[in-house]
Amino acid sequence: MRAAVHGLRDGARRIDEVTPAERDRAVDALRALAILGVVLGHWLVTALVADGGALHTASPLQHMPWLAPISWVFQTLAVFFLVGGHVATKSYASTGARGTTYGQWLRARLSRLFKPVAAVLTLWTVATACLLVSGADFETVHTLVKLALSPLWFLVVFAVLTAVTPLVMRINPLWPLAVVLHVDLIRFGLGGPSWLGWVNVAAGWLVPYTLGAAWTRGELDRRRAGWVLLTGGAAATAALVAWAGYPASMVGVPGAAVSNLNPPTLAAVTFGLAQCGLALLLREPLRRVMRRPLAWAGTAFANLSAMTIFLWHQTSMMAVTALGLLAGRLPGLHTIPDGLGWVAARLAWLPVFVLALAVCWSAFRTYEQGPRRRTGRPSRVVRVHRRPGPAGVKATPRA
Repeated sequence: MRAAVHGLRDGARRIDEVTPAERDRAVDALRALAILGVVLGHWLVTALVADGGALHTASPLQHMPWLAPISWVFQTLAVFFLVGGHVATKSYASTGARGTTYGQWLRARLSRLFKPVAAVLTLWTVATACLLVSGADFETVHTLVKLALSPLWFLVVFAVLTAVTPLVMRINPLWPLAVVLHVDLIRFGLGGPSWLGWVNVAAGWLVPYTLGAAWTRGELDRRRAGWVLLTGGAAATAALVAWAGYPASMVGVPGAAVSNLNPPTLAAVTFGLAQCGLALLLREPLRRVMRRPLAWAGTAFANLSAMTIFLWHQTSMMAVTALGLLAGRLPGLHTIPDGLGWVAARLAWLPVFVLALAVCWSAFRTYEQGPRRRTGRPSRVVRVHRRPGPAGVKATPRA
């Protein structure tokens, strides 16, 4: 045990030493926290209930709506888009200095984004075919496939915003926010068509993405910007929930008439503004924490594996659920999430979900990270995204 601890500390120290001093570690910490929030959120509010010979989804928020604040903590997609917009605009700003064309830049970014997707699609195509051929209940197969592939919508939106980065680098976040406001006004206030809400899939997530671009331009460096976003976004969200009829939950709830997330509503966007403000305020504390080698090593690992973790966390939960059926209907795994007993049981299952995710990571991480390096060259997690110095944006070895 002592040798293992010593090896862990030694490895963390080496990662810390090869990290460029000018790298903004808070960016990586925020990205890691955003991914962690999404994963834990899904594991806590998504239940697969065994009903006869079929499985269907349920949510504790459906039976215990007073647990809605859980969604306020774990619905962290806005932070991911904030960081994504900051990193993408900073990376693109340095393409000229590196002699990189837009096409080369975009291919490199999308390749890292979508390479891990191939493994997920392949496995679930084979699994779906096997389940259908074996006579599995169609509703169960549909539920499983929908859950497994649900993270892909996020990647599609993120890829589109990445592709239009040169066009949105100087867009004021108020413009997409105004689009979201008008779409919701037409939908909910004037009885407009429900399909109009899907405009907000692009406009809603463009708000934090353009905030990331503003961060790159240095417009959000002062703490006042963070406080304005936090207090203004929180006040607007509270008003929309209290007086405009928006749901308190910031994630979808089965059976609910309106979802704040599918598609994004004005309440989800204003809540995202508050989250972005909090993220900006946490930059300096996170930079101090990330000076600790162990904390930074864990964050670096999470960033190297971000897409693998994101794409496989639902599959990991479903694998544990399916294997658990061999022992019968287990509390917190197959039972209706209608009480605190279910919540306690689900918390007890989280370490098992983590173990299953670790197995998936071991099997599929190479699709994201590539084969192990043997040259001693530092991993890209400690070579990309550096803080701008006094002279402005610096070029990065890889982006």
